[in-house]
Amino acid sequence: MGYKLKLAALCLPVAGMLFAMSAQAATTLETVKERGRLICGASQGTPGFGAPDDNGYWRGLDIETCRAVAVAVLGDKDAVDFVPLSGQQRIPALQTGEIDILPRTLTWTLQRDANGINFTQPNYYEFTGFMMPKSLGITRVEDMAGASVCVQTGSTTEVVVNDVSTKHKLDLQPVVFDNTSAARQAFFSGRCDALITDAGALASTRASMAKNPDDYIIFPATPYVDALTPAVRQGDDQWMDIVRWSIQALIAAENFGITQANVDDMLQSKDPRIVRFLGVDPGNGTSLGLKDDFAYQIIKALGNYGEIFDRNVGKDSPLKLERGYNALFKDGGMMLPLAFQ
Repeated sequence: MGYKLKLAALCLPVAGMLFAMSAQAATTLETVKERGRLICGASQGTPGFGAPDDNGYWRGLDIETCRAVAVAVLGDKDAVDFVPLSGQQRIPALQTGEIDILPRTLTWTLQRDANGINFTQPNYYEFTGFMMPKSLGITRVEDMAGASVCVQTGSTTEVVVNDVSTKHKLDLQPVVFDNTSAARQAFFSGRCDALITDAGALASTRASMAKNPDDYIIFPATPYVDALTPAVRQGDDQWMDIVRWSIQALIAAENFGITQANVDDMLQSKDPRIVRFLGVDPGNGTSLGLKDDFAYQIIKALGNYGEIFDRNVGKDSPLKLERGYNALFKDGGMMLPLAFQ
């Protein structure tokens, strides 16, 4: 082997290592900017939270959470690709880099937090619930002895079924499916007595799949409230901050009384907190690696959290869900705005 060939042979592994190190060094922000698209993990179809409409355009509260990040990073709410994922697929897809953010009605738990993903900012609070036909005459967990329960594997509800059954000595019979659609279809075909998942998703399922929604009742499986929270990969603090503060921008805007309709007028506000929030006074955006007016751009494109809630799951949507836990903290809810400074 000649000198040049030997040198090339020696250099190839080094070059490969350097390339790999370079690839590993790329932050999520850099990757998304270079790609020009944000990739979000989505549900397999939960109207109100995440599902394509009749024209194939994705809509929902989780969907608009992703769109807010796309506006902050790329300046375009439609620069997003949505990847439908099952309960089992969603976390590995995030860990392996298939998606950039996972806002798919994901419950913040210790085991998930400690094993490869980081949670950002809750975008929805609710309880886990059971849905059952009213014809069974059951309205509370304590009366469900021996009931069969359709449940999706890879979700926290598998654990809830076991916990509830043990606590109340119910001998519940889980019937496990590997995707959301199969569990729902099995329930409505009568294969199970009950369907368990997040209460909001149950309301969505009842409104979109039941022939007569009034034939079904939804009640809490436990007295505990879960925090559904978009997650990102571990090891990229800047990206976690970007997602967290993009969601916080929605909450803070509602707290300030800033809407999609009045955000331009608010640029002239005499309140230093508001002009700082909107980026008139610089510093916040650049601290995250974004433009200083990222919060203004989010509200201009999507509105505040209350507007997003109302049109997707609240009073302006088919679900008509109450704000409840998801009201602002000052209104008795759990949506707490943090300081933009």
